[in-house]
Amino acid sequence: MKSTFLFLLTTTMMTCTAYGQSSNHKENKLPDWAFGGFERPKNVNPVISPIENTKFYCPLTKDSIAWESNDTFNPAATLYNGEIVVLYRAEDKSGVGIGHRTSRLGYATSTDGTHFQREKTPVFYPDNDSQKELEWPGGCEDPRIAVTDDGLYVMMYTQWNRHVPRLAVATSRNLKDWTKHGPAFAKAFDGKFFNLGCKSGSILTEVVKGKQVIKKINGKYFMYWGEEHVFAATSDDLIHWTPIVNIDGSLKKLFSPRDGYFDSHLTECGPPAIYTPKGIVLLYNGKNHSGRGDKRYTANVYAAGQALFDANDPTRFITRLDEPFFRPMDSFEKSGQYVDGTVFIEGMVYFKNKWYLYYGCADSKVGVAVYDPKRPAKADPLP
Repeated sequence: MKSTFLFLLTTTMMTCTAYGQSSNHKENKLPDWAFGGFERPKNVNPVISPIENTKFYCPLTKDSIAWESNDTFNPAATLYNGEIVVLYRAEDKSGVGIGHRTSRLGYATSTDGTHFQREKTPVFYPDNDSQKELEWPGGCEDPRIAVTDDGLYVMMYTQWNRHVPRLAVATSRNLKDWTKHGPAFAKAFDGKFFNLGCKSGSILTEVVKGKQVIKKINGKYFMYWGEEHVFAATSDDLIHWTPIVNIDGSLKKLFSPRDGYFDSHLTECGPPAIYTPKGIVLLYNGKNHSGRGDKRYTANVYAAGQALFDANDPTRFITRLDEPFFRPMDSFEKSGQYVDGTVFIEGMVYFKNKWYLYYGCADSKVGVAVYDPKRPAKADPLP
């Protein structure tokens, strides 16, 4: 889960939130393989915030619930019928604190990427179905969505029954009517990983003729996944996934937290990974360790990084950014459930020749940042 963020800056530096506004900020350059920089559009964020009066009849509590009244955050993003669709995690007021409420997924559409129309009821939630035992009472959390070239949407999300978090799969043709397939690793190795606490699945994609679609590598679908470390899995059908393991049967770590950096505590997979001519780029969420982290940032801050893998061998890690390319800068990213801030990236979509990145703001709201590949690369400035 997310935690706090507080820059150790002078008063002047804290007031300068845009790139290059203060000489106290150091330039944060990006290598040519990385995506960036992402800029927050003016006067639009946050694009999705909690609403008190939208009600939903919950089939499990048999009561009308203000399903998005407490927080709206951690979104997936994709395209449908020429519009951006964001599925965002929404929490009700059924408990106190992260992990103690019920999460459902809301549906929002946009024709420009920054202004949204929202459905009044969730499109994905715990129900009296085959997954109830794994999703109730915690709910359905933190989706990532990718689509095949023939229009099958595949959603990786976290099932949370308040005992074990499980990475699960659901599919749809219209983003509203979903089929739940259960835990991604349920059948792999005779069920060895069924009770493994796991989350954050990033399926490999590629932009083909202007459309971002799921890609196969060496005849199989490929997914990065994991919270503490980055792992991988393959699939023949996008539903049943097999984790990649070492000779001794343990999970193969592709890269891990590193002392002294912004990702010293966790390296958690973000939006769908992207195949490029320079290699495979995985955008991920780094968490700063309280004792072994980057001392420029307060303990437990979540900021976003990027890693590069070999285009022919997606398990071969090449390099990663030493600095975050995206970090809490604005007030809505530093107030909410985590009062000192978090940016948590989960949804990124290629739309009208630009990349739209959707992220959770302090576990409370949804923000957007936009990257135009025609503009020179830069990142959020260093502290």
